[in-house]
Amino acid sequence: MSAEQASFKRLIDIGIALSAEKNPARLMETILLEAKSMGRADAGSLYIRTQQDQLEFVIVRTDSLGFAEGGTTGVPISMFPVEMYHLDATGQRVENHSNIVSEAALTGETINIVDAYDSAAFNFTGTKKFDAITGYRSESFLTIPLKNSQDYVIGVLQLINSLEPKTGQVVPFGRDIEPLVEALASQAAVALENQNLIESQKNLLDSFVRLMAGTVDAKSPYTGGHCQRVPQLTEMLTQAACDSDKGPFADFSLNEEQWYELHIAAWLHDCGKVTTPEYVVDKA
Repeated sequence: MSAEQASFKRLIDIGIALSAEKNPARLMETILLEAKSMGRADAGSLYIRTQQDQLEFVIVRTDSLGFAEGGTTGVPISMFPVEMYHLDATGQRVENHSNIVSEAALTGETINIVDAYDSAAFNFTGTKKFDAITGYRSESFLTIPLKNSQDYVIGVLQLINSLEPKTGQVVPFGRDIEPLVEALASQAAVALENQNLIESQKNLLDSFVRLMAGTVDAKSPYTGGHCQRVPQLTEMLTQAACDSDKGPFADFSLNEEQWYELHIAAWLHDCGKVTTPEYVVDKA
């Protein structure tokens, strides 16, 4: 198999893995780690665009420093988000083209920097402060926007310090690597968008079932609050069963999907009462 064929096969395998991943933290971690591997990068970050047009760090890695935040590490992000817009001297909201990450998000274009310390194109003050504190040297950068199906930038993928395989020396990101990482970024954007849609549907369903439960509770003064309490009690009892290490529940556990199904079932356990006459509900 040629190197080109191997690269295409790898992209296909990554695409399948991304589409199958349902955990947001693991999904974003997989995106960054696969991009780092493909670009032979020592460091990298994944940013997600917020409704306030900020680019928030969601996962950061620097292998040579053993630095890892976000993702599945459980370590919270300590870095401030990048502002896509700022106020100028007159108070007008203007685009932030001085930062390489915001520039990639604003233009939708990939940016390849050979050496940040020799570049006057962007303000690398924050990067240099990080380097001064850690003793690191951030040189080569590959910054790629993540675009959804509407060509809207939903995030940015940034790789830092491509390493020459034989010597381990920092080198620029090769132009041959760019299209591969861009293809991965495109797959990543689709996966993130799909996950956002699924999460939105879950939130909509959750709102609906809570509304239905509230409607049932409002039908009778004798059972008011019952539908609100059952999910809490159900979760407490189930968690106790999961935590048990002896007896009939020693091997009992629920995965993420099963917990969600239990959550919905608990809220909907009395949904039939929506059509039950009040005098019957009161008698019961």
